[in-house]
Amino acid sequence: MHGRRLDQALVEWAGEFSRSHLQRLIEGGHVRVDAQVAKTASRRLQLGQVVEFDLVPTPESRAFRAEPMPLSIVHEDAALIVVDKPAGLVVHPAAGNWSGTLLNGLLAHHAAAATLPRAGIVHRLDKDTSGLMVVAKTLEAATALARAIAAREVHRQYRALCWGRVAAQPFSVDAPIGRDPVSRVRMAVLASGRPARTDVRVVAVNAGLGISAVECTLHTGRTHQIRVHMAHRGHPLVADEIYGGRPALDMSRQALHAARLSFVHPSTQQVVDFASALPADLRQAWQAVVA
Repeated sequence: MHGRRLDQALVEWAGEFSRSHLQRLIEGGHVRVDAQVAKTASRRLQLGQVVEFDLVPTPESRAFRAEPMPLSIVHEDAALIVVDKPAGLVVHPAAGNWSGTLLNGLLAHHAAAATLPRAGIVHRLDKDTSGLMVVAKTLEAATALARAIAAREVHRQYRALCWGRVAAQPFSVDAPIGRDPVSRVRMAVLASGRPARTDVRVVAVNAGLGISAVECTLHTGRTHQIRVHMAHRGHPLVADEIYGGRPALDMSRQALHAARLSFVHPSTQQVVDFASALPADLRQAWQAVVA
């Protein structure tokens, strides 16, 4: 290893870890050369030096652990749970949010969650979107719900506030969505994207505020679908700054709530229907528009 970079040496010694993770170990002070902390990945090693390093687990490997947390459960039976997710709660661990997610809470809520893919999560809501989600408690229910979602048999209706005067007649936005080629945190309407359709019905328009209250029904479940489709039509959601929606009415997150959820129950084969009232922040803003 004489003359080799420190990070290159670590890759050879601990090849089961990615180079980026090993570089983070160096930056985090977990690597020592001759008993001195070495924080420079490009440092060249010399013959006779002693290198020690602590193989700290990756954040990903520590993400899938139970964390007790209060869950707003609308319905629960042997097969599934319907959760009313608050705004601000991340659904699934990812970079920047390796703990404190709904998945962590589900692992603490019932033991079987640990045996299921993604703890039974079959669809997601954005961190700052509130409202209803269905979560499976058995593998059979997870499979049935995933198939129903793919077949567009799970009906999801949202309430949103958006900028501008939305047309009085109901309409559909049928436009494919893919990852924005310029910004990786955004999605966009792209010819090469996956098919996506959103039905939109206006509830009220407040001309003085320049804001409309709308109900949106999903036929597909693409990432950021309603946010992208409404911005594409020139009506970004209130406080959705990623897609050009200015803050208003004391909203500090996108004005979007999953208000209704219906599907065929995988055990009883009966249609079940759940509703969620607007949370306090969006309720106050909604009333200012529709009043």
